[in-house]
Order: sequence, then C-alpha cells, then structure tokens
Amino acid sequence: MQGYAAPRKGRVSVAGQIYLVTFITAARIRLFEEHDIARQAAQALTDRRLWYRSRLLAWVLMPDHWHGLIELGAMDSLSIVVQKLKSTSARRIRAEHPAIQAVWEKGFHDRAIRTEAVVRPAARYIVANPLRAGLAASIGDYPYWDSIWL
Repeated sequence: MQGYAAPRKGRVSVAGQIYLVTFITAARIRLFEEHDIARQAAQALTDRRLWYRSRLLAWVLMPDHWHGLIELGAMDSLSIVVQKLKSTSARRIRAEHPAIQAVWEKGFHDRAIRTEAVVRPAARYIVANPLRAGLAASIGDYPYWDSIWL
C-alpha cells in the first residue's frame, strides 16, 4: 500500500482510546496565517455539534496544519470524526472565501496514546507547537488552541 492509503493500514478505532491526530492543509499552504480564515477554521473545528460522542481534549491550529488530542466516543470511527472535522471547516471557509478551492490534504496521521501518563505531555506538546515554531513568545499570545487541562 502506497501514498495516501498507506497510513490507514492497520488503523483501528477503539471507543475510549485517545488519539493524537494531525492533518495538513492542501499543498501545505499556510492558509491559516490569515486571521479571518484561521478564526473560521477554529470555530468550525471546535463546533460542539461535532463533539457529541467523541471529545476534543487539546488542539492547536497552525498556519498549515491542525493537531488534536481526541478521545474517541462510542459508535464513532476515527476516520469519520476526522472527515467531519475537515469537511465542516472546509465548507465554512469556502463559503466566506470562494477563491479557496481546497482546504485540507487527503488523509491524516494518527497515533494512539497507550498510557494515561502520556496524555498530558501530549497535550502540552500540542499547545506548545506555536512556541516551537516561533509564532508566539508565550502560548497566551497565540489565539488558536485549547486544552481541557490548561
């Protein structure tokens, strides 16, 4: 299996499992450097209607990608949750910015968090992404993130 389908090999969705998920913008364009587009994406990605079974524990929207820590709910599939996140945010962005054809690249990367001891460090890693990228001097200076622990 090659290309976009390769990461799906062996992917299993387990209710109650926590996953570190990453997906990137189409052609890795820094689409979310523009405040209005980033705000629309952040609102869509955190819309409570998308999170009625699964839970978003921590997330950050970077200029060209999104990281999230997702606790998968009963009767949810990780692929379906991610598909809803990407399609909802893309629809909202394209409604306001019709010149934008594609928002997200196909596919996503995920890693199951196997032990409780790794969950909070994973959340810290996610929300500190803007600091490591030099986008902010402190996490409070960066507007597109959240965590249930911070």
